[in-house]
Amino acid sequence: MDDLEPQESLADGPEGEASEVEGSDTAGNPLFDDPTYRAAVVDLLGALAYGELTAFSRLAADAEMAPNQPAKAALARVAVAEFHHYESLTARLAEMGVDPDAAMESFIAPIDEFHDRTKPSGWLEGLVKAYVGDGIATDFYREISAYVDPWTQTLVRSVVQDVGQAEFAVKAVREAIEADPKVAGRLALWGRRLVGEALSQSQRVAVERDDLASLLVGGNNRPGADLAEMGRMFSRLTDEHIRRMGKLGLNA
Repeated sequence: MDDLEPQESLADGPEGEASEVEGSDTAGNPLFDDPTYRAAVVDLLGALAYGELTAFSRLAADAEMAPNQPAKAALARVAVAEFHHYESLTARLAEMGVDPDAAMESFIAPIDEFHDRTKPSGWLEGLVKAYVGDGIATDFYREISAYVDPWTQTLVRSVVQDVGQAEFAVKAVREAIEADPKVAGRLALWGRRLVGEALSQSQRVAVERDDLASLLVGGNNRPGADLAEMGRMFSRLTDEHIRRMGKLGLNA
C-alpha cells in the first residue's frame, strides 16, 4: 500500500513503477537455481502476503468505526483491494510450488505483535495507521524489491501500490483537524509512535530471517547494498514518513 504520488527515491523505474515482465515462470532464471535466493523470495512474498491479509482484516474492522456510511463503504473498498493483493501473492507462491501458509508462518508472530502494540483507539487513529504505519512497511518492501528479479519485482511493486487509502485518509484527517485543531497534537504523537514501531518491526524481520536479509546483502552474481546504501535507504524511509505526516497536516 503506497501513497498516490510517484516515489522516485524508492524505486528503480520511472515514477517508482516496475516495467512489465513477460512470462511468470522461474524456470530458466538462473537466480532461482540459488536455493538461498529462492528462499529469500519465498520469505519476501510470505511476509507481504500475511501483511496484506492482516491489512484486509484491520481495515474491515476499522470500517465499523466510520462516522458515516460513505466513509464505511470507502474503507471497505480498500479492504477488498488488500485481499486481492493477498490472493495475488499466494497464487504466485503456489506457482513456485510453495505452500502459502508455510511461507507466511514465520511472519505471523512479528506482524501480529506490531498490530497488538499499535491498536488504534478510534477512527482517526485507524486512518493514520493505515496511511503512515503501513506506509513505512510498504516502503521497506519496495526498497527490498530493488534487489530481486524483474518477475518478482513487478509483483511486489504492484501489491504495495496505493489502493485508495492515501487520498481518503488525508482528506478525512485534514477535515477533522480543521473542525477541531486540538486533535492534531494527539495524532502527531500517534504517528511518531507508529514509525518507531514499524521500523523496529522491519529491522526485526530482516535480522531474524537470514534468507530475506540476504536480498540486501547480495550474493553470487547478485549485487547487494553496502553500508552507505543501507544508511541512505533508512534515510529515505524517514523522509517518506515526514512527507506523509506533512500531507496529513501533522508534525513528524
